[in-house]
Amino acid sequence: MDETKPRKTIYLSGPIMGEVGGEAVQWRQEAVIRLQDQFDLLDPMRRSFKDNEVDSANEIVEFDLQDIRDSDIILVNYNKPSIGTAMEVFYAAHDLGKFVVSFSPYSYQDCSPWMVRFSTKILPGLEQACLYIKRHFI
Repeated sequence: MDETKPRKTIYLSGPIMGEVGGEAVQWRQEAVIRLQDQFDLLDPMRRSFKDNEVDSANEIVEFDLQDIRDSDIILVNYNKPSIGTAMEVFYAAHDLGKFVVSFSPYSYQDCSPWMVRFSTKILPGLEQACLYIKRHFI
């Protein structure tokens, strides 16, 4: 009997507020292209709250937390300090024991100690992070 392993699910965490020129969407689209053949991906950008941004804060956060609970791996774009991203990383790693793979332009010495502590691995770019995930989770 051929039993195949279920596909792992990856949550795409990273700054959304204050991102310009489609930055929040662009890296996520690239991650989907690189990983969709072997993994299921949960992108928080798939939801739109533009019609009720002010009164949707609790809803936005709860949907993101549910996505994290439903994921096996968290892929994090740590390209700038972000309260939401840091909270997601802490929740995933500390509270749920999830594997957190971050990528960042910062040198190790310039990373927040919190991101270093709660990221399982920090790599210099999205390409390296995707290769790392493929190498260790397929």
